[in-house]
Amino acid sequence: MSPDPAGTREQFRPDDHPTEHFLLTTVVGSYPKPTWLNRAKDLAEDDARAFDDDDLAEAMDDAARLITEEHVRAGLDAVADGEMRRNEMVEYFADRIEGYEFNGPVKVWGHNYFDKPSVADEVAYTEPWLVDEFEFTAGVADRPVKVPITGPYTLASWSFNEAYDSEAELAYELADLVNEEIEALVAAGARYIQIDEPALATTPDDHAIVGECLEHIADGVPDDVRLGLHVCYGDYSRIYPEILEMPVEEYDLELANGDYEQLDVFTEPAFEKDLALGVVDVHTTEVETVEEIKENILKGFEVVPPERLTVSPDCGVKLLPREVAYQKMENMVTAAREVESELDAGEIDL
Repeated sequence: MSPDPAGTREQFRPDDHPTEHFLLTTVVGSYPKPTWLNRAKDLAEDDARAFDDDDLAEAMDDAARLITEEHVRAGLDAVADGEMRRNEMVEYFADRIEGYEFNGPVKVWGHNYFDKPSVADEVAYTEPWLVDEFEFTAGVADRPVKVPITGPYTLASWSFNEAYDSEAELAYELADLVNEEIEALVAAGARYIQIDEPALATTPDDHAIVGECLEHIADGVPDDVRLGLHVCYGDYSRIYPEILEMPVEEYDLELANGDYEQLDVFTEPAFEKDLALGVVDVHTTEVETVEEIKENILKGFEVVPPERLTVSPDCGVKLLPREVAYQKMENMVTAAREVESELDAGEIDL
């Protein structure tokens, strides 16, 4: 088999992995929260209840432990805590970045509201964002932990900018803060970090801004740390092949949702990085069978060889029923292990 082209992949292979081939299995990030965790948050906000912040912290620890162990039970090679402590992917970080403030919820669609923050002053890194979360999860899991971080372009794009001359300038400043956070995470032992940029899917022409942000983010990151970029479903032809120039080892792409209609986008020119291929659709409660997922995995080999394919859901699974999310993951892992065995046996023609 070919050596790991990025130099970061083999560290995630389990010591007792039964096959020569290895398809890294992981998640994008979010996972359904237990119903009781939402109830605990309601109790903590009710002054009439004897349920304080310490009680809520204990509940979050319990939820993070539970979901991490659920990922382990599903057989994933790199796990997360399902973002149990995070309320929303922008709000959570904005609450920890100096310069942000909140002015109340904004209606985004239908009856849904988002507590969209404002950048009212220069942003600054004054406290770690995810180190405690990572250390807790790493202490629970018996395998590598993946850390998703909302990217600076999305943090800028999904906020009101009241302090900088342009959204791009704000994004670059935020990228420097993400770099500081990654430095702290690496010091704590993190080796697999994913930058989430869902905003790029809606404004793909800004890929040059995202690329510059990633240059800031990757500056000084050790060679043994695996950096990935997750981009939600959109017109990938508007960002490819330009994204290949970005300083990440892995691109996590939502392709099952579109029935792989855009797969050909990544075949010319050749995809030179690792591909984290979405093989289950997070927008449907129908659980894909193992055979269906195996067929999806084989589609990935049209873009990259097995040693550069990561197997994951299309996106975060937080909106699915929990039992559905788990079954999708479990089937995904089973499918990957069966494909590995078939590759070893020479039963798959690459």
